[in-house]
Order: sequence, then structure tokens, then C-alpha cells
Amino acid sequence: MTTRKFILLKAGRTFPDVAARLGDFDAWLLPGLNLPADRVEVLEIWRDEPLPEPEACAGVIMTGAHAMLTDRLPWMRRALAWLPRLMAAEVPFLGICFGHQMLAEAMGGRVDFHPKGREIGCVDLHLHPASANDLLFRDLPRQFPALAMHAQSVLSLPPGAILLAGNEFEPHHAFRIGGQAWGIQFHPEFNPERMNAYVHHLAQQLCSAGQDCERIRAKLCDTPIAASLLPRFAAMAQARFT
Repeated sequence: MTTRKFILLKAGRTFPDVAARLGDFDAWLLPGLNLPADRVEVLEIWRDEPLPEPEACAGVIMTGAHAMLTDRLPWMRRALAWLPRLMAAEVPFLGICFGHQMLAEAMGGRVDFHPKGREIGCVDLHLHPASANDLLFRDLPRQFPALAMHAQSVLSLPPGAILLAGNEFEPHHAFRIGGQAWGIQFHPEFNPERMNAYVHHLAQQLCSAGQDCERIRAKLCDTPIAASLLPRFAAMAQARFT
């Protein structure tokens, strides 16, 4: 029998100078999963690497991206068509930021630019009552900080999705579809140094939009509760096919 692999789908890369100094998205995510290196395969789907057959996957994470889902690039259309197949095979899936939006859109939700602009920095998340019975979010505090950065959002959830977390700015920060697929708008793989690098790169856009970069930097904080979702998800995915 072929051993299922844990698949990390890279939907893009960070800025080249940030990658040279701090590593790329996969380097930020993989250590938090606590998985052996030979159990994980990284696929750069934004470079048109082929998507795996669902039956070969033990679990799948899709990263964030600098691209916008509304661009509907060819690789995005292929991933949108593939995700329902993954859901039908009941493979555990975690979509982060862009991946969160991709999951929502693939399953019947709607994604577009947030009407209030960009959310960036350390934000407070509030869990909804449904999180108490959720495999990934149960036992977490009802409120905790997370690092977020997005211009587009899930404006309407897919039919049947369970809302798990949100805040005043972004009501759809986390949701679940079925029993094994989650979307999270925030970034469990970020830390203050990585987020500060993005504030630096986006400073002109942020200032033009009336946001205070120094205030954003001053509020940056470690987010261990948000980060704990990565090993939780990996452990849950491994247990499913053991």
C-alpha cells in the first residue's frame, strides 16, 4: 500500500529579500507541524506543479499568497476544481489566508476585497460557541491574539459551513466544512519579525490608506495559541489514516 503523504501546497512566495533573510512560506510552516521530513511533500502550485490525487494525501495545507483569488489565474481555477474532490475524499485540509479563501470559493462561498480595506498586524480573535465542539479549536481560550494580513476576505461562507472565529473587522476568520476541512484567515505561521517585514514592504500602501505603521509595529506580539493550530492539525490528520 502506498503511504499517504502530508501535502503543503504553496500558493505563492514571500518577497525575495524576506525569503533570503527569513525563509519562505514552507520554512515558516513546516517546523510547526512536528512531522518527519520524509512524510511531507511541498508542491508549488502557483508554478503549475500538478495537484496530487486525494487518495495519496494524509492531509493538505494551502498557504497564503500575494496573488488575489479574484485574478482567477489558470492554476487557481485548477485548484478550485480540485478542492471539492479532496472534500469528497474526506482528506483533512487547512487553508491559511489565501488557502482559506480558496476553500470558501471552491465550496460555494464568495471572496472579494474587504469593504473596509486591509487588516494587518496583531488582532484579537473571538471564538463562536460552535468552536467548543470543533476538533481543531476546542479547548482554546474564547479570545486570543493572532497575526493577520489580508486585503481580500470571505464575504459569504459556503452553504453549511460552521463559523468558528471572527472579530469586529473580519467576521469570518475561521470556519469548518464537514468534519475535516478548515479555513483560517489569520496566519499561525507568522511571528512578529515576519509580520514586521510585511509592514515594511507595504508601508506606502498602508500610509496611503490612513493606517499607522508605527502603531501596527508597536502592537505586534507572539501568538502561541494561534501557532498551536499547526501541530493540532497535523496530529489530527495523521491519526485519521493511521
